[in-house]
Amino acid sequence: MTTSSHPAPPAWAEGVATVAIRARSRAELEQLSRERGLGFDDRELGRLRTYFRRERREPTDVELAGLAQSWSEHCSYKSSRPFVRKAFSTLRPADRVLGTGDAGVLRFEGGFAYALRIESHNHPSAVEPYGGAATGIGGILRDVLAVGAKPIALTDPLFFGPLDLPEDRLPSGTKSPRYLASGIIAGIRDYGNRVGVPTVSGGIYFDPAYVVNPLVNVGCVGFLPRRRLRPNRARAVGDRLLLVGGLTGRDGIGGVAFASQELTDRSESESRGAVQLGNPIVKEPLIHACLESFDRGLVQGLKDLGGGGIASAAGELVHAGGFGSRIDLARVPLRETGLRPWEVWVSESQERMLLDVRPRDVAAVLEIFRRFDVPATDIGEVTGPPFESIEWNGAPAARLRVAFRVDPPVRHRPTRTRHRARRPAPDLGAEEVGRLVEDLVLAPDSVSREPVIRVYDHEVQGRTVVKPLHGRVASPSHGDAAIVQPRAESRRGLAITTATQPWACREDARRGATWVVEEAARNLYAVGARPDAFTNCLNFGNPEDPAVLGDLAAVTQGLADGARGLGFAVPSGNVSLYNGGLGHEIPPTPVLLATGIVETIDHATTADLKAPGDALYLLGASDPNLGGSLWARRRSTEGFALPPCDPSGLRGLGEGLLRALGSNAVVAAHDVSDGGLAVTLAEMAFGGNLGFEVDLAATGLTSPGLALAAEGASRLVVEVPEDRAAEFRRAIGRRPLARLGAVTESGGALSWGPRSLATLDLDALYARWRTGLGLP
Repeated sequence: MTTSSHPAPPAWAEGVATVAIRARSRAELEQLSRERGLGFDDRELGRLRTYFRRERREPTDVELAGLAQSWSEHCSYKSSRPFVRKAFSTLRPADRVLGTGDAGVLRFEGGFAYALRIESHNHPSAVEPYGGAATGIGGILRDVLAVGAKPIALTDPLFFGPLDLPEDRLPSGTKSPRYLASGIIAGIRDYGNRVGVPTVSGGIYFDPAYVVNPLVNVGCVGFLPRRRLRPNRARAVGDRLLLVGGLTGRDGIGGVAFASQELTDRSESESRGAVQLGNPIVKEPLIHACLESFDRGLVQGLKDLGGGGIASAAGELVHAGGFGSRIDLARVPLRETGLRPWEVWVSESQERMLLDVRPRDVAAVLEIFRRFDVPATDIGEVTGPPFESIEWNGAPAARLRVAFRVDPPVRHRPTRTRHRARRPAPDLGAEEVGRLVEDLVLAPDSVSREPVIRVYDHEVQGRTVVKPLHGRVASPSHGDAAIVQPRAESRRGLAITTATQPWACREDARRGATWVVEEAARNLYAVGARPDAFTNCLNFGNPEDPAVLGDLAAVTQGLADGARGLGFAVPSGNVSLYNGGLGHEIPPTPVLLATGIVETIDHATTADLKAPGDALYLLGASDPNLGGSLWARRRSTEGFALPPCDPSGLRGLGEGLLRALGSNAVVAAHDVSDGGLAVTLAEMAFGGNLGFEVDLAATGLTSPGLALAAEGASRLVVEVPEDRAAEFRRAIGRRPLARLGAVTESGGALSWGPRSLATLDLDALYARWRTGLGLP
């Protein structure tokens, strides 16, 4: 016999309304969901009606609002969970991974650990670029703080439509890519700089597919003594729930429902209120107050308040511990008057955390937050399962089974594998070498990101020992990864990089995803780091399209393939769906924030050339296939096969490179990726203000054009002093290796065997490359 939670409907609190659903038809329920912006699908509406018929009452508006948040795609991962679990559940080795909550936590050394997490703020940034991006940074900082870590580094991979897109070609209701890019970069700059966390890695990518829906992915790395690690679950019945941080307002209401649907030409007018308002000036003392409370052992568990507000945070916190809760929303400190109970419950106002504190420790926690001038309020308690009881001035506002609200069933949707053409690579024999280099080096996806990197503070906290820009002060160029020194007492470093390749994933989702993992690993090896972990943000279109969900399934498997072959742990991740709209579909866009361990920062290296006369070597085997390459994108050409992937082979090559770096046999390294050898050689020369002479026939490919443009397979270019060449070769062993040429004083001399092809004016090319972006 089923026992109802309310034998008779209670007298609900003033300001709480009931919503009749039990007698409504499916069509009427769908209309109700649309009118209230709840986002329930047909199956969920049926589940709701069944639940409340069994309870013999109607739901309150507080209950419906909370259910809408928790059942949204953004919060529940109901479409992606099966694929994510299948791919990554075995990639969390217990000897390395200490936690998998709001952020993944990895061992670093001794009694210390680091945390990492990446997520998206795509939809809010499309509607309000400055605020959307700024609060994206705020949210990722809280994720890392929520496991007990101090944020020490930020990353920001960004995707836009072409900056020169004419306004008459913009879909209705869409903002220009240049306006979006400028606002998003400014939001990241202002929040990150003001809160005092360096932005050390990222990327800016352009494609017409991102015109309607730009992608704003933000990552964070934190550091902590292992004793400070905190769980994202409640501890015990009777513990108090303290809401700390910013005040609660109407901003961000319905944010997760907005992020769980495609953009339309009405999103600007209908959903601007779903974008939160950030306040980094509150966040900075909030971080300090939380860290002091953690260090004193006063906090037993916690959650950050992001999507879904108090409703999501409180529900997930107690459900993870197997408890229930009692919360009085009237105690929540408000930024404005007149908020209704359901608005307080789901508001996504920023800079807030929910702490589980033992009753005897409440006064001490409140005193810490008072000293930092950060609001802190006791709003309720942990209770026995299975119900959450929400009140308003002591009168009931909601009462639901916690598991029913916060753990909706998986949505099993159909998948379909896309079948794409696989054309062989053209020979490129007719390409004029000088023009080809210029085309690739000066492409929007290649030109210097220095103007953007310079507006971010990458030096704050004093930990960044290898900067985002490599090379001389007067001629900075791109590097592969940054390195931070988490502890001044130790020479061990942590390398941080990002990687993505949506164009390869568009051609072949599984192999393209493995390619992304290989790129992340090459970036780490290039600075002297051994790959350790990555966290992923999986950006996709509408999961109701079987082909999109098929791509998602394939990408997760491809990422797992790469992780296993290269030894990456995968302790955390994020999925962002419904990106696109108005006839625009984004390609599968997995983005990685990857980390590597640098045994001693004294052996770290950078990409810039160091000395004339040194030899240049190509590590790895070349492959002619051009699928997903910059060359193909510049010609709007698709359908080429991808180069093969070999994660285990790259791991062996990388270990050889680490041995060579450890013996000082390599003084510069740069991976070959977007733009092929043309961009790699140019960036190395730009950073060192030096030149090169290179025989392109050494690649083993069939033409100079192909040698310059091909991006596969996994390869790096390294600089080796002539007197260390034998030692270098011993370190690399039998891995594929070819001598390309040498470093020179200036100019870029390209040949094909004995035949001279071109001598590039690198000074003139650098001047155009350095100023080619046109942002911020």
